[in-house]
Amino acid sequence: MKLSIDPSATLLPLFEARASDPLKKQLRGFSWKGKSTKVSQTHARLDDGHTLAVDTFLNEFWTSRQRQAHNLHEISYRACFKPQLPRFFIERLTRPGEVVYDPFMGRGTTPLEAAFLGRVPFGNDINPLSAILLAPRLCPPTVEQVAERLRKMEFVKRITPVDIEDSPVTMDDLLVFYHPDTLHEICALRRYLLERERQGKLDHVDRWIRMVAVNRLTGHSPGFFSVYTMPPNQAVSAKSQRKINERRKQIPPRRHVPELIVSKTRKLLSDCDAESRRILAEISARAKLLTRVAWTTPELPAGSVDLVVTSPPFLDVVDYASDNWLRCWFCNIAAADVKLTVPKKTPEWQMAMSATFSELHRILKPGGHIAFEVGEVLKGTLKLEEVVIPAGSAAGLEPLLVMINSQRFTKTANCWGVDNNAKGTNTNRIVVFKKND
Repeated sequence: MKLSIDPSATLLPLFEARASDPLKKQLRGFSWKGKSTKVSQTHARLDDGHTLAVDTFLNEFWTSRQRQAHNLHEISYRACFKPQLPRFFIERLTRPGEVVYDPFMGRGTTPLEAAFLGRVPFGNDINPLSAILLAPRLCPPTVEQVAERLRKMEFVKRITPVDIEDSPVTMDDLLVFYHPDTLHEICALRRYLLERERQGKLDHVDRWIRMVAVNRLTGHSPGFFSVYTMPPNQAVSAKSQRKINERRKQIPPRRHVPELIVSKTRKLLSDCDAESRRILAEISARAKLLTRVAWTTPELPAGSVDLVVTSPPFLDVVDYASDNWLRCWFCNIAAADVKLTVPKKTPEWQMAMSATFSELHRILKPGGHIAFEVGEVLKGTLKLEEVVIPAGSAAGLEPLLVMINSQRFTKTANCWGVDNNAKGTNTNRIVVFKKND
């Protein structure tokens, strides 16, 4: 397991006294392979009409060497950040045993990385798929347990349309993605998991299998259940997939569901050694995972969180509901009932974030921090940090700094045909707040 401290973290003691602004000192003096931090200011207009100047730091704060992360993170989810982003702040702003929270946890990068670092993970997301993807990785089974459970399942019995009559998805829709025999195995697995859940017998091995299956439903390599389609962090519509099949002159190939689940399990657990399992076992019992709107979390006591690291839904970039329709079908989630926070206009987005900041102020301990990662939207004409700073300030939080992590070209951006550092894909823009009272 990779639990080593970042080389850059040794610039100053990790737990330097929190007087003044030790994080600013680290960022100002940060240098990796000769690259010095550029310092400027971000100006944001507050609600009272005044303009606030916030120190802004630009560098590549996590380098190629530092981008290695635990394989348990390798679960695809649209618009997720790298584990090194939360690690950067967790190492510098918390101690082992303290609570780290993400109100928009997505695939669970922040809570999982917090757990690996011995911090207590709290997480929330209105999308019920988030807890399905994260919880099993906080308590992982062994490869042998997964293989044995799959061997006991009945994959031979033929599936008929009646097996999917409890959902709006049709057999014709699914056959656009899957070979008939593969679809029979997917439906058999789905039926088994739903029955175990109805009986209250869904254990940590079942939850792990469900998590892996959800992640393998569609993708663009033989490691997925489907024919070639878009990257695995989203599912195109059946209509769009028909066009892809026609253009590529392809038909869904036979995939073997149990074999692919075991194969992915082996990769996810490849560096999950005894020390990893010990840490997760100690920490996971104290974890809290919620499924609700971020601005109303009564399950979290006031003053219970030491650090928040999150990335909220971006404006005009991601359509989460459309991305997850196949995953929702497999888990028997009514996608229409999931009221995701996907504002299309800046005032609506700012209103949602203002409510979220008020709730974060409530649950944050005095002296606690928030690292709020945003992106450039509207083709770069809007920098959301200029919207976030007033929202956080109005909630009583002090905007300490803006940190811009400028990354080199990434595989994902290349796949989508996005230029380097364009549309927020390769540049992390983080506003750091502090609760002073």
